[in-house]
Amino acid sequence: MLNRAVLPHFFEVALVNWSELPDLTAVALLSCAFASVTRRNRTPVSGLWLTGWIMIVLHFGASMLFNLPGFWGTLAQVAGLISLVWAGILFMWAAVPYREQISSRWMLVAMVASNTIYLMAISLPDGSRFLVPAAALFAALPLGIAVVALRKFNHPLRWVTVSLYTGLSIFLLSVQNRPGNGQDLALNGVLFTVYLGCCIHFWWMYRRATAGAFITIAGFLAWANVFTIAPCMQVFLPQVHVESEVWNLPKYVVAVGMILLLLEDQIEHNRHLALHDPLTGLPNRRLFQDRLASALERARRTETHAALLVIDLDRFKQVNDTLGHHVGDLLLQRVGSLFAGRVRRSDTVARTGGDEFSVVLEEPTSRSEAFHVGESLLQLLKNPLDVDGQIVHIGASVGVAIFPEDAKTMEALCIAADLRMYDAKHGSERIGDESLPIVPGTVAALKLQPESR
Repeated sequence: MLNRAVLPHFFEVALVNWSELPDLTAVALLSCAFASVTRRNRTPVSGLWLTGWIMIVLHFGASMLFNLPGFWGTLAQVAGLISLVWAGILFMWAAVPYREQISSRWMLVAMVASNTIYLMAISLPDGSRFLVPAAALFAALPLGIAVVALRKFNHPLRWVTVSLYTGLSIFLLSVQNRPGNGQDLALNGVLFTVYLGCCIHFWWMYRRATAGAFITIAGFLAWANVFTIAPCMQVFLPQVHVESEVWNLPKYVVAVGMILLLLEDQIEHNRHLALHDPLTGLPNRRLFQDRLASALERARRTETHAALLVIDLDRFKQVNDTLGHHVGDLLLQRVGSLFAGRVRRSDTVARTGGDEFSVVLEEPTSRSEAFHVGESLLQLLKNPLDVDGQIVHIGASVGVAIFPEDAKTMEALCIAADLRMYDAKHGSERIGDESLPIVPGTVAALKLQPESR
């Protein structure tokens, strides 16, 4: 507890520092808005971001107490600096694409430890004698972890981080003992490195042309440069007065950018759900029709061919009835994965019904090539599949229709492929009014039963 004799002075100084209240209020409100957005779509990344902004709120709260005398003022300064640095480390960690690597977690611990030790050494009255070993930790810990983990894991971004903190260590060792402003330069160097690291990691993680990505990356770059521009202006342009709120603007820019990133991700997620089958992750019928229409338009414009394959699984209802819907769902996922891995990236595999899949083959293709693809898809189902410990025997039927030979419109092409698939299922292909037996390899309707056991 505070001594009663200190209480009047405590409140007197605290009143002088109410100038920090507008920034504290603004950041707190932005954090609340951020929390509201995060609550609707909580992810590990958004949780780390929210924790980082809580740290920024703590930083502004502690900054109101920086001028307190003695122990309490020192404690407020240490807490304010540590919360500001920890926020940057959390932001950077959230943008690490390999967070699940055990060595990456050790790297996080190393950065938190080295920054915390150095900030305490530079802030505490008797900490000066620890500055040299504390500065050396910035290079030693990340480099040591990167070298030890080199055989199991390697990533360019990790070496960027190691290089960044090695450069910081060299800078600190060269300036921190300089008389006058040496420790101020060192402290600004630490903060600059932390937020430049955020900028680099966000650029790596969000290399996309969206407003959220641009604003966040630019905000982190401006935030980092606050710790270089402000000291330079104090040295070279002392007559120019800049309000402290101006130096806090990058924080608000980053907060707005992060909120935009969350909204963009949510919009993209909703769009993906609207266009993809939630079970298999393949395009659904709506996206399939868009892809098919585009493929036919390109084929019509270039006077080339496109092919449509309709695949219907055999005995899928029997699998559901005997083994349960859980196994049936896993079976559909397995089949969708097998089909998607067989075709080219330019082609489309979609789930267009309960146990029905459709494939759009774009140029270059021909009737024989489309038939070959259909046959290869059936071969994937020739052998029994192990699904959740259950051996499942299924077959499939495929109908193939070629644009523009078999049909000149999307609707007619779909009808032609469906009819040939049903004909294959019943053991014959309908050509005009005739019914001919299927001869594998010569017609556009295929049938393959699993091997008997």
